[in-house]
Amino acid sequence: MACGCNKNKNNGPCVGKNCPSKKEFNMSDVPEIQKPKISESKQPEFKDREVKETSNISKKIEMAQSFISAIASRGASNNKVNVPLKQLRVLSCFGNKDKGGQLPPCEFLRKSKTEGKFFCGGCGCGDKSLTWLMGEGEEYSKLDYPKLNCPLQMPGFTNYKPSGPEEAISPITRRYYIENINYSDLEQVQVSMHDLPELPTEPPKAT
Repeated sequence: MACGCNKNKNNGPCVGKNCPSKKEFNMSDVPEIQKPKISESKQPEFKDREVKETSNISKKIEMAQSFISAIASRGASNNKVNVPLKQLRVLSCFGNKDKGGQLPPCEFLRKSKTEGKFFCGGCGCGDKSLTWLMGEGEEYSKLDYPKLNCPLQMPGFTNYKPSGPEEAISPITRRYYIENINYSDLEQVQVSMHDLPELPTEPPKAT
């Protein structure tokens, strides 16, 4: 099949894969995209991301659809998300500052009235046993659902959306930081209940 150059070494019809004008693809020919590096020694500055305000009806419909999708993904056999994805979810919600890392907890993370439990203050699900993010041991928790949406579309969640170029500019977003974390650091993330040192007291305002 011809390659489209319309010639060969004898100025005749193209000879396809043997065409001298056809260059073999090599990954080294692809220019590397330079991204700002995150310092491992200096604490980076983070900026909060905002959740756009929607009407009460639209929000309730979205919540119901998300809840039904999550429940369906669990199934009768208590299906759970795989460990690497849950580690990303835990990092997205809890950060790693309490483990000596640089990433603070999500601005929407809230302490439950029940000792040792946490819930998301951004998705509108409230403080209930069904919505607690982490569980003890094999206890099924919200972050276990195979299909689960995040109001900030963070890594590890079903509706995850990659960060934009502006999120790499200091102060950076937590999403950009997680996308650039070393895999060895991700492997250290625990996927069962643990305590956090500090949490935000006031939820961010919707815009």
